[in-house]
Amino acid sequence: MSGPLDGVVVLDMSRVLAGPWAGQLLADLGARVIKIEHPERGDDTRGWGPPWLDGEHAAERQAAYYLCANRGKQSLAVDIATPDGQALVRELAAGADVLLENFKVGGLARYGLDPARLRERNPRLIACSITGFGQDGPYAHRAGYDFMIQAMGGLMSLTGESDGMPMKTGVAITDVMTGLYATIGVLAALHERRRTGRGRHIDVALLDVQLATLANQALNALVTGQDPHRHGNAHPNIVPYQAFACADGHLVLTVGNDTQFARLADLLGHPDWAEDPAFATNAARVGNREVLVPRIAEALLAGERDAWLTELEARGIPAGPINTLTEVFADPQVRHRGLCREVTDGERRIPQVANPLRFDGDSVTSELPPPGLGQGSDAVLAELGLSADDIARLRRAGVVR
Repeated sequence: MSGPLDGVVVLDMSRVLAGPWAGQLLADLGARVIKIEHPERGDDTRGWGPPWLDGEHAAERQAAYYLCANRGKQSLAVDIATPDGQALVRELAAGADVLLENFKVGGLARYGLDPARLRERNPRLIACSITGFGQDGPYAHRAGYDFMIQAMGGLMSLTGESDGMPMKTGVAITDVMTGLYATIGVLAALHERRRTGRGRHIDVALLDVQLATLANQALNALVTGQDPHRHGNAHPNIVPYQAFACADGHLVLTVGNDTQFARLADLLGHPDWAEDPAFATNAARVGNREVLVPRIAEALLAGERDAWLTELEARGIPAGPINTLTEVFADPQVRHRGLCREVTDGERRIPQVANPLRFDGDSVTSELPPPGLGQGSDAVLAELGLSADDIARLRRAGVVR
């Protein structure tokens, strides 16, 4: 089934997560994505295991990390350090709509494959460059990795217990968000090109994205001129909005307004809390969290988690369990929405997490599996007009795999 981006051709010259995440999303939306990889090394994440899909000793094992961000693509394994390899990429770029790349600033220029050079031949090309710090500025030359950017960009200062070490998030969230912003930029440029006939060079930096996604915490700092404190599993602006222990586990309360708090107070046997000026409004509760939160915690600790969740749901008080990932994938809502998918590659069944976008009720998740290294080389090169003998010659020379 064709998608909204059917007919769009993307060259994905990115590695690791932010760029490949954008490429996978574009593939899910119907674009043809050709992943350009080194013939020997391939994408770095191919080796980022365990765990491996086919086990530790499989001949062509694939890391779960690689499988999370490369669905729906073809792999063209080509050495861009060679003149023949550069010529192949230039030919592909001449007919492409989008280029994704995350080389260091100027890294592609030494191969003659930088966005400016490629757009001279194909002015309609939309080039999206993803770097740690952007195309200019005093840090532009530096490499950037998610963990480092979470630290430099302030996210770690906000994450963790108030008296503990600053913490990173459990997934590379800055990379993922950068991939989403890159995709938004590409889609906007594709829309604009319908009017102008020309492409764009999009500059997306992990540090920029990290700051842009600090949301309320960024404004908390800008409004007050003070650094926000870490609150662990609590919220700096809303109370009660945090994790609590029960007799047999943990749950999360996300009370978003005063009406919900009144219902919670009644459930916990303290309806007077909702009338107390110290707790009646959210602003008051934030100012008096040190008094209120221990009272809530004491009440919840007296009951079992699932019993509390049933009562909270019945009263329209937002709450939920703290699930492990295996529990998440077994959850009836997750199963109903079909978020755990499989794609097939021959006899292999490869697990995937579905794209969350639905169009007219249908998921846009690509059915094409993450490709093996060079799995699409012959098909892509044949479309460029190369004969079987030409491809064999390039393969013998180590230009392609």
